[in-house]
Amino acid sequence: MGPNGSTMLAPLRQGLPPIDPAAVSSSASCALPARFEAVRGARRFTRSTLGRWELDERFDDVALVVSELVTNALRHALPAENTSDEPAKEAPVRLHLMRWTGRLVCAVRDPSHDGPRSREAEEDFSAESGRGLFLVDSFSDGWGWHPLAGSLRGKVVWALFRLR
Repeated sequence: MGPNGSTMLAPLRQGLPPIDPAAVSSSASCALPARFEAVRGARRFTRSTLGRWELDERFDDVALVVSELVTNALRHALPAENTSDEPAKEAPVRLHLMRWTGRLVCAVRDPSHDGPRSREAEEDFSAESGRGLFLVDSFSDGWGWHPLAGSLRGKVVWALFRLR
């Protein structure tokens, strides 16, 4: 970001906060099809997972953030059309929910290397994607993204929720 690139969505390109992997108590993930019905599936998956983890009271905030992250992945991260006749070998978007003692992270993986766009939020506050990231920023306790490492293509966009 340049000197005048200050934005309300500061955490872009921030990695996940340092987390001791031994402290992960639960995690779950699901593959999502590259269609907008995937948002409904992501919400259902989130509801059942949070129910299992006895975190039902966090569903509204977490589901809103999950919906925005999945919508953003589908809108910006997928190629306009699949030019090859081969079906994709794996679902291009994945939702991961991870729980530690005092925090919950939802992460959405997609095949694009481009970071989430917040520019629209500055140019036109009513722009869909800008508003989506603003909601993620408002309803979570922190968020960021990072490119996938090694041979994996794409990136992960994550949001953190502190648990009482």
